[in-house]
Amino acid sequence: MAKEVTKKIKLQIPAGKATPAPPVGTVLGPAGINLQEFCTKYNDATKDKMGDILPVEISIYEDRSFDFVIKTPPTPFLIMKYAKIKKGSTKGANETVATITKAQLKEIAEIKLPDLNAYDVEAAMKSVAGTARNMGVKVED
Repeated sequence: MAKEVTKKIKLQIPAGKATPAPPVGTVLGPAGINLQEFCTKYNDATKDKMGDILPVEISIYEDRSFDFVIKTPPTPFLIMKYAKIKKGSTKGANETVATITKAQLKEIAEIKLPDLNAYDVEAAMKSVAGTARNMGVKVED
């Protein structure tokens, strides 16, 4: 018989840098799972993506075992990485703080495609372009 999921937890943790200390420990500690085991497995699974912030969805079972699924980095994080900026505009679309090219937009859309509810890269590009616009990042041809 399949194990029953008792809890699902979503976190955003820097790749390869999970530790039992807060914020990971404070969220997962009450769930009763082995924090050191989670951190070791997560760090091993994400060591090739060092420097990125990765969302992770953790399923905790009634016997205190767990599984986790690593998602693609958040769209704003990728846009800031490609535009080489520390943060987006404070005034949203009314203020331009950086620009990215169509090719960079397509790269971001291809990275995000598995986690977006888009059927093709063009639809994903429109979604990413909207996020960029709201961050004050202009997309140029």
